[in-house]
Formats: sequence, C-alpha cells, structure tokens
Amino acid sequence: MKLFEKVFLFCVLQFFFSSFLVPAGLEAAKRERFDIIYILSKDLGRVLDYKEELETIFGPKVRKKLKIVGKGDKYAIIYDANDSARSVTKTLVEHGELLRKAGFDEAWATKDQGFHSLYNVSYGLGPNLNILIKKYKKLYSYLGKEVRKDLFIERTNYGNYTLIYRRRGDKYSTTKIAKHHGKLLRKKRIRVSVTVENNNTVVYGESSLINDKGDPNVIVGKKTVNTRKRITSHNKKRVKTASRKKKEPSVKAGKSPVFLASDNAFEKTIESYINNLRRKGKIAGDEATGWMVYDLASDKPIIDINADHAFQAASMIKPFVALAFFHQAKNGKFIYGPRSRRKMEAMIQRSNNAATNWIMRQVGGPAACERILKKYYGHIFKRTEITEYIPANGRTYKNKALPSDYVRFLRALWNKELPYGKEIRRLMALPGRDRLYHGTPIPQGTLVYNKTGSTAHLCGDMGILVPKTRNGGRYPYAIVGIIERRSRPANYGRWMDSRGKVIRQISTLVYKEMKKEHMLL
Repeated sequence: MKLFEKVFLFCVLQFFFSSFLVPAGLEAAKRERFDIIYILSKDLGRVLDYKEELETIFGPKVRKKLKIVGKGDKYAIIYDANDSARSVTKTLVEHGELLRKAGFDEAWATKDQGFHSLYNVSYGLGPNLNILIKKYKKLYSYLGKEVRKDLFIERTNYGNYTLIYRRRGDKYSTTKIAKHHGKLLRKKRIRVSVTVENNNTVVYGESSLINDKGDPNVIVGKKTVNTRKRITSHNKKRVKTASRKKKEPSVKAGKSPVFLASDNAFEKTIESYINNLRRKGKIAGDEATGWMVYDLASDKPIIDINADHAFQAASMIKPFVALAFFHQAKNGKFIYGPRSRRKMEAMIQRSNNAATNWIMRQVGGPAACERILKKYYGHIFKRTEITEYIPANGRTYKNKALPSDYVRFLRALWNKELPYGKEIRRLMALPGRDRLYHGTPIPQGTLVYNKTGSTAHLCGDMGILVPKTRNGGRYPYAIVGIIERRSRPANYGRWMDSRGKVIRQISTLVYKEMKKEHMLL
C-alpha cells in the first residue's frame, strides 16, 4: 500500500470514529495518542544503522524526538509525537514526503502503546566534561571488555554531560547490571544508577582514546615503522592484468602516489568472494563495487578493485569539504572558532547536511571547494567532483570521487600532510556507527577514523583502522568499500542493511589477512 493510501485510510477511520461514535467513545478517541514508526526489526544493529541514516534528512527538532524503543523481541525507531490522530497525520505526510524523496521506506502511524523505553547504566552527570573524561578512563580499566566498547560520554539536552554504559536493554536486566557495577565501584566512590536511553549526542568514547604522539610513527612489535617512507622498489614495478588498464608509476617523492595494481593472491580471494556474493544475489547485477585497502605502515596497496572508477560520493565527500575549509582557515581567510567547530562536528560525526552546506558557503560554494582541492591538493584528488550543495532531502548524487582519491586523502591525513590534520583526525574519530568496525569481530580497542556515505543508490564507508598488535603496538591501514546501484531499491532499509553487512564482511576478511601478516590481536 502506498504512503498516500495509508494516510487516506488512516484519516477515514479517524473521521468515522470521531463522527459516529457515542459520546463516551468520542471522548476516548480524542484522548488517544499516536506516534510515527519508521522501522521494526529484531536486529538492533539494523535499527541503529537506519537511525543514523534517518537523522541525515531530518532537522534538529525531529531528531530530538526520534527514539529507539522495544516491543517484545523487536526494536523500533519512533517519532515520539504523543499527539492526536489529526496532528500525527499531518506530520506523517510531511515526513513521508522527505522519506520518499530520499529513497527511504514508508513510515506509518501507531497508537502510543505497546512500546517500552530502553535503558542504560549511568556513572555520573555534570557540567564538567574533563571530570567525566577522567572518570571514563578509570572505568575503562575497571570494567570488562564487553562494557568498554559501549562506554560513552553524552551531551544532554540541558547542557550537562553524562557518563553511561550504552546498553539499550530492558529495565530489569539493566538494573541487575547496574547493581553489579555498583558493588564493583563502591570502593572507588563511583555511584551507579539506571537511566533511560535519550538519543543524546556522544562526545567521547573508545575511539576518542587516541594517542596522537604515536601517529604517524606507529609502534609495530619492538620497532618503529615510519609511515612517511615512500613506496618500496618491488611496488614500483608496473603490473599488467587482463582486467585493468595500465597504470602510471608513482609520482615524485613528496607527493601522493598514483597507486599501482596490487595483483596479489589476497586480492584475488576478495574478488572471488564478491563474485560468490553476486551468484547468491547478495550483490545485484546492476550494482558496481569498489574496494581499496592500503597498508599505511609499509606504504603499499593491498587491494585495488575498481579503485579508479568514479562513484557517487554521498556523505563521504564531507571530509574533503572540511579540508577545503581548513585550507582557507590556515591561510587566514577566517577563524576556526566555537561555531565552526560545532558545525564541523555536526557535519562529520552526525553527517548533518545543513552544517555541511554552511561549511561549503564559508568556503564559497561547492565549486570553490573543488577548485581549492584541485589547485592545492591535485596530487590527492584525481577525479573528485564537488558540484552541489547537499539537497533538502539529503540525497546528493552529483558529487563524485574515486576509491583511490579517498585512500590518497587518508594516507596524507595519517602522514600529517594536511592543514589542521590533527583536528580532521579528531573529527573522524568521534564516536559513531560505521561499516568497517561496528558489527565485525575486529577486536575492541581498534582506533577508527572514518566517514560513511549512503544514498538510495549507494552504500559506502572509507576510513583508517588502527588495531593493536600482540607486542603492544598498533598497525594502521586504510580501507574503502563502496556498493552503488543504478536504480532505487524496493526496500531501502533492507538493501542498506544487507550491503552494509557486505562491507563489514570484506573488512573482516581484510583484518584477518592483516592479522596473519602483522601479528595483530
């Protein structure tokens, strides 16, 4: 049933009840309250991913009312309207139009009943972020590894900060865990309580524990590997393959290389894996994919599959926009102050489109962003195109980039070759869901610098993973995964979830290969 048909039927039923029920029934109908529901699933990960996508098309007022709730063994995303049938119908039409333009699935109205809140464990609340960060680091060492990955500091709606274990569980089981933690932390004089999941913005988490002093000289075992070194001689050989055109040799020292085809056994394993997914229908015939993995420690490509094919950039273009802004800030065009910092965080961490357009306008517009990148960083951005602001519906299709452009950017970022590079790394490491680490068996404690991208035609992620080694060091590598289809999927939520899982599967395979080669945990 189409959205307008659902809305029409909903209105007819409400008119019938309000017009023909006896007075007692009429009063009951007036008292009924309704919410809007966007997805209902047993898979919490799928719901969390979908919420991240929804927040890119709605404004702050709507985002504050988006809640993840439980119902039996399922989870749902609702707009907590708690309003009359008439008001909710109007809101449903407005939201439905945004969802339709963005390629999302239809929403529907539901009575405000049957759902229950989700709960977290809280370890403190207050206005001083630094105090909570100190407490966070203590708890990170006190509590078990299952807690660490979901230990966060959030910003509340009232200007405070709260330190929580984001469990998103039912009240009974969460209370049980809170009592257990209370006993463990009693001697540390840390109070423990239960709090409702409120969709607060995360400001600090596991990925915030970045030792920037060890970057880019990452300790691997007992020796230091300098990631600034150039491509080794055996990588400079031109590799011929039947499926690729010849590639240029790397550029002169001091500039990012034009990557050579890796043509190794592991790349063939990944190609075989992707072909098998196509045979099973998990990647459709009208879907193109691009994959690139780059070893930042040894400075060489590991996987190069369609790395020079232009794909929609979607929100993965946003770190490039940030670079254009920071280039101008470095040259004194404007000051990177509190307001622009908030806009940057909204653009990168929460993928806020209005914030992105604000940053673009400061630079001079999309064309100015592209001009700066091509003029001053042309050795990185070979075929990046920034031609449009993010449209009102949040679905940008015209901006494009190569997988190899992302890797060149990540390589320069890791090697501290970009203006405000430390700040860009901080922004890209802010806690949030990704498709490279979350939902994979990659060990907790892995540092993640990333940016996802999604449209009704594209699912992607690009970033740097820095896992721990068995000898107490870390080993960095960049990874890009993109799946793009020609037509819109019939069910956006299901398509986005399944393709996100494909990227996670590839990321897992890459980690296992790197683990064998570099003694990762």
